[in-house]
Amino acid sequence: MSKPWSQIMSESFMEQYPLVSDMPFQKRRCWNYENGCILTAFERMWRKTGDDRYWNYIRENMDLFIREDGTIDTYSLEEYNVDMINQGKTLFFMYERTGEAKYRKALDLLVTQLKGHPRTSEGGLWHKKIYPFQMWLDGVYMTSPLLAQYASQFDEHEWYDDIANEILLMERVSRDPKTGLLYHGWDESREQRWADPVTGCSPEFWGRAVGWYVMAIVDVLDYLPVDHPKRGQIIGIFYRLAEAIVAVQDEESGLWYQVLNKGGEKGNYLEASASSMFTCAFAKGANKGYLGGWALESARRGYQGLLDRYVERDEDGTMHLNGICSVAGLGNKPYRDGSYEYYLSEPIRRDDPKGFAPFVMACLEIEAADEAKK
Repeated sequence: MSKPWSQIMSESFMEQYPLVSDMPFQKRRCWNYENGCILTAFERMWRKTGDDRYWNYIRENMDLFIREDGTIDTYSLEEYNVDMINQGKTLFFMYERTGEAKYRKALDLLVTQLKGHPRTSEGGLWHKKIYPFQMWLDGVYMTSPLLAQYASQFDEHEWYDDIANEILLMERVSRDPKTGLLYHGWDESREQRWADPVTGCSPEFWGRAVGWYVMAIVDVLDYLPVDHPKRGQIIGIFYRLAEAIVAVQDEESGLWYQVLNKGGEKGNYLEASASSMFTCAFAKGANKGYLGGWALESARRGYQGLLDRYVERDEDGTMHLNGICSVAGLGNKPYRDGSYEYYLSEPIRRDDPKGFAPFVMACLEIEAADEAKK
C-alpha cells in the first residue's frame, strides 16, 4: 500500500463531501460539532503531511460561518449548548495560519458562552440550556480541549482548574464501581425519567459517550501543564477507565459494542465510532506515555477490526467507514429513555463524521506508533 490509511480515507472523504455541513444526513447547513470532528482530523492530517488540500478544505468549511466581525453564522450563544463549542477548535489553526482577527474574535465569543454557561452546584457545565442540571460524557470532549488550548495559547491559566474540575466531576458522578465504566449522562436534579433516583445516572454504558470522554482527556493533556496539581489524577482516572474499556473489548473482532458491557445480548452490535475513539485514545495515550504497551496492543486490535469489518471500497475506489451509530441522546421529544432498547433503535450510518474523524485520528496514532518502532 503506497499511502497510509489516514491519507486514503481523508482524500476520499474530501472528494465525496466538499462541504461537511452539506452531508446528506444534515438537516441544514449550520455550525455544528460534527463539522468540528472532521476539521480537527484534517488539521492533524495537514500537520503530518503539509498537504494544502487539507488547509483549503478547512478554510472553505470554516469561512462558510465566520463573519468579518468575528460572529458565527447559525450560532446562538443564548442556547448555551456545549456541542456548539467543538467546531471552534479549528479557529486556533485558522488564526495561527492567517493572523486574521476575526478568528480570534470568534474564539473569544465561544469562550464568552462558557463563562456564562449554566452549571451544576459543583461547577460542571450543563449539557445544554434545554437539559438543565445534566452533564453528559459527550460534553467534556466538546469543551475541555478547546478551553485547555485557549488557556495555554492566550495565557488565561485560570481555565485549567475549571477543565480539571469538569473531567474529575464527570468521572466521579458517572462511574460504576462494579465495571469501572461510565454511564452516558447524569442528572443532578434526579428529575429526568432516565435518571436513577439515587445516583442520577442514566441506565446504560453507551460506547461512543465513553469514547468522547477518553478522547477529551488525551487532548486536554496536550495543554494542561505538567505541574498542574490535578494532572496526575486525570492520568490516573484515564488509566483506570482504559483498563475497564479493554475488559469489554470483543475478543474475536477487536471492536467494542454499542452498549459496552452487553456484547452477547440480542440486538447489540459492534460499533465503529466508539471503536475508533478507543483506538485513537489508547494509541495516543500509549504514544504519550500515559498508558502502557497493553493499551497500544488493544488499539492495534481495534484498528485491525475496523479495517477488516467496516472500511469499505466502492467499485470506483471511493472509501467509506460503515457501522456508525447515527446519534444517541437522553430526554427531549420524542423522549429518549437511555434504555438498552433505545441505544439499539437509532439508525446506523456510513461516513458519519462522528465515526469517520476518530477513525482518521486513530490511523494517525497507529501510524505514529509504527514510525516510532522503526
